[in-house]
Amino acid sequence: MNFLKNSSIYLTANLLNAAIPFLLLPILTRYLTVEEYGQIAMFQMLLSGLSTFIGLNSIGSATRKFYDDISEENLKVFNGSCFQLLITSSLLCVILAFFLKDKLSQFLAIPVNWIYIAILISIFTYITTFLLTQWQINNQAKKFGILQVSGSLINMLLSLQLVILLKEGAEGRVNAQLLSVFIIAFLSIIILYRKKIITIFSFNFNYLKEALFYGTPLIPHHIGIFFISAIDRFFINKEMGLEKAGIYMVAMQLSSALTILFDAINKAYVPWLFNKLKKNNTEDKIKIVKYTYFYFILLIICAIFAFFISPYFLIFIAGDKYTESASLIGWLCIGQIFSGMYLMVTNYLFFGKKTSRLALTTITTGIINIILLLILIPYFGLLGAAYAFITSKFIQFMLTWIISYSAIKMPWFKMRV
Repeated sequence: MNFLKNSSIYLTANLLNAAIPFLLLPILTRYLTVEEYGQIAMFQMLLSGLSTFIGLNSIGSATRKFYDDISEENLKVFNGSCFQLLITSSLLCVILAFFLKDKLSQFLAIPVNWIYIAILISIFTYITTFLLTQWQINNQAKKFGILQVSGSLINMLLSLQLVILLKEGAEGRVNAQLLSVFIIAFLSIIILYRKKIITIFSFNFNYLKEALFYGTPLIPHHIGIFFISAIDRFFINKEMGLEKAGIYMVAMQLSSALTILFDAINKAYVPWLFNKLKKNNTEDKIKIVKYTYFYFILLIICAIFAFFISPYFLIFIAGDKYTESASLIGWLCIGQIFSGMYLMVTNYLFFGKKTSRLALTTITTGIINIILLLILIPYFGLLGAAYAFITSKFIQFMLTWIISYSAIKMPWFKMRV
């Protein structure tokens, strides 16, 4: 019952969280030029890349540490070690940005100041995500939902103010993101301290090393995710221009509604799954596998439905100047379905602390995606990028499933009727 209750709360919060940007989307597509939307697409790509290095993926180590036998005081120190990694990695990113800012600006076709803004947004997002994850593993779904939706609501209101009323264009949209994440991160850090979840000034070398060794192997993993899910905009921009990048970005944003749904389910599923895996009960494992297969069937049905319905929905939301996006979204939705399947099998690697295997799989898939983009975009244009996305997502899902089989023994082929 707790799983169903939390799942419904996460789902409601994620749907509300998703509904706000979707309400904003038809406004932005009409008040921003397609080229400006393309610029925002490149900025979002930079944010995706920075998330790999800001914090060095240490949030995952804090989540996994929670399930070890450890006192609250030591867990607080371990969480503080994660924030020490955040501070160190952020300083390194600022130094690199100082020396590479002009090249990055030209490379991404965005203003120089957006590079520093992206670093700040990544830092503030880490802080908020850390708190949200702590609430998730403690089954505090209501608090999770309130904070998550509040951040998106503030983002929307600031975007409307800066883009429409003050007519700041793409710059206004970027500034709205910065201000909104700063407000929520400021609130998050206060809560983290008041609830005694972290202590930053207690140094423990062993905890620091453990968090680093857990998160560092995930860097190739996140680079691989970046290669799969974000770098396509770069190749589209270089091959076809910012306008085409903006068209593709709209289709990708709308298709990501599916990933929001899958993420909500996964947020409720992970604490339940980890507790079951910790008990190592055969009957529980059989039930988990049955539920997983049933979930896969539902996703396949969802993919068929989305392929035919989503193009009409896109034109209604984004407007006629994004008609070309409608030919992409059905294919992108299929790729997102494979993302939902991937989430169901990747959790075993995190529980088993086999993150290096996951990293190898994801970076391999990411490289395959780049090769496909280079081959398919010149022949098929934007559809080529969509085909590459589907193929790489399917490969990522299958390879992850294969390696998870050896990480945690599950009865994938030995279920009792």
